[in-house]
Amino acid sequence: MVKLEGLSEELQKILDADMDHVGPRRIAREAFKHIQLSIDHLLFKMPTDGLKMAESYEVNSRGLEIFSKSWLPEKGSPKAVICFCHGYGDTCTFFFEGVARKLASSGYGVFAMDYPGFGLSEGLHGYIPNFDIMVGDVIEHYSKVKENPNLEKLPSFLFGQSMGGAVALKVHMRQPDSWNGAVLVAPMCKIADDMVPPWILTQILSGMAKLLPKQKLVPHKDLAELAFKVVKNREQEQP
Repeated sequence: MVKLEGLSEELQKILDADMDHVGPRRIAREAFKHIQLSIDHLLFKMPTDGLKMAESYEVNSRGLEIFSKSWLPEKGSPKAVICFCHGYGDTCTFFFEGVARKLASSGYGVFAMDYPGFGLSEGLHGYIPNFDIMVGDVIEHYSKVKENPNLEKLPSFLFGQSMGGAVALKVHMRQPDSWNGAVLVAPMCKIADDMVPPWILTQILSGMAKLLPKQKLVPHKDLAELAFKVVKNREQEQP
C-alpha cells in the first residue's frame, strides 16, 4: 500500500482500495467527480452552458449494471445521434468529456457507455472474456438509446477511439442498416508488425490466458516508448 503524508483517512482508504472491482471505482469517481468534470479535457475549454447532461445506471440482459452518460443540446432537437465506443485504457467520461461537450454544443446528441469491467460498469476491471459478447452489450445499449421517440428518426453514427474503433466496426458489421456511418479515431484493429511479440511468446501468453484468464500480466517493456513516437510527447506523458 502507498502511504502519502498529509493524506486524510478517507482519501487513504480510496487509495488503498482494490480498483479491480466496481464498488471502489465508483467511490473514487464520486470523490473526485467535481475535479474530473472541471479538467480541461483534450484542450477543449467547453462550458456546460446550454447543455443537458445525464448519468445513469441500467442493468442489461446479462444482469450487469452498465454506466452511461449523455450530452444533449438544451434547446431544440439534435441534428443526429452519436454513440461513443471508448478505448481499452479509457472510460466513457474521462478523455471524451470535452469532445462530447463540443459535439453537443454543435447540436448533436451524444451518448456513451462504459463496457462491462471498465469505468463505472460492473465487472472485473479490464477483463474481456469474449470480445463479441462485449460488442453485443454495446449493441444492446445503443439500440435502446435509439428507440427513444425523440431520437429514433435521427441519423445515427458510431464514434470509436483506439480499441473502440474495433468495437465500432464490429457493431457496424452486425448492424449494417442501423447506422449512417462511423467515425474512427486511431482505431486499434491490428497490431503493428513491429510491435507483435515473438511467436513463442505469443503461444506462451495465450496458454497462460486460458489457464489463468483473470490474472494480470504486467509488461516490463517501456510502453511509453511504443505509444509515443515523438520524444517530446513521450517525455510529457511520463512523470
